Amino acid sequence: MKWLAVAATIVVLAAAAAAAALLLASRDSSSGSARRPPAGPYRGSRPPAGIRAPDFTLRDYRGKTVRMASLRGRIVLTTFVDSACHEACPIILARLARGLRMLDPETRRVVTALAITVSPPVDTRARVRRFLRERGALGEIDYLLGGVRQLRPVWKAYGILPAVDTGNADVHSADVRVFDRRGEWVSTLHTAVDLTPENVAHVIRTALRQSS
Repeated sequence: MKWLAVAATIVVLAAAAAAAALLLASRDSSSGSARRPPAGPYRGSRPPAGIRAPDFTLRDYRGKTVRMASLRGRIVLTTFVDSACHEACPIILARLARGLRMLDPETRRVVTALAITVSPPVDTRARVRRFLRERGALGEIDYLLGGVRQLRPVWKAYGILPAVDTGNADVHSADVRVFDRRGEWVSTLHTAVDLTPENVAHVIRTALRQSS
């Protein structure tokens, strides 16, 4: 089917980009330059200026309603995950949670981390709770759920390829996006390249400082 070909192309391109980045990191490491922070205030890749977080309203695994627009004034991190994923998703949640725990209490109070399902039929409340607990992310990350029809506009607005479309829990869009207090997208951390707890904490502090 056409969407399968598109999905396969996206996966191949993403894998190639990750491999190239890892190769460059390896070369830099041999010369000692990998220890130097990248240029600019943020870690990760910078999106074009002026892109704001698309609004949505979803419920989390505890039944609480979360609306993106109501989070203005906070630093918001979003990622799209699947509790059946065995590759990127466990790494994303674990590193994101560890980065959040590196923040001082005052900073942590103005940060919201959202994981949004890409596989609604799989992500039941019980399964999500267990998944968060196993990754050390329970209480740190809010996991948002919903039906496929409800989530389809959210995936589209954020440019997400969901696992429910690929038919594979390990094949879907997976990164962490950071939005500042104005709701502007300021950084993207990629799992195989620059998603580390240290970088998570750094971009949050930077976004808070830059938008205060």
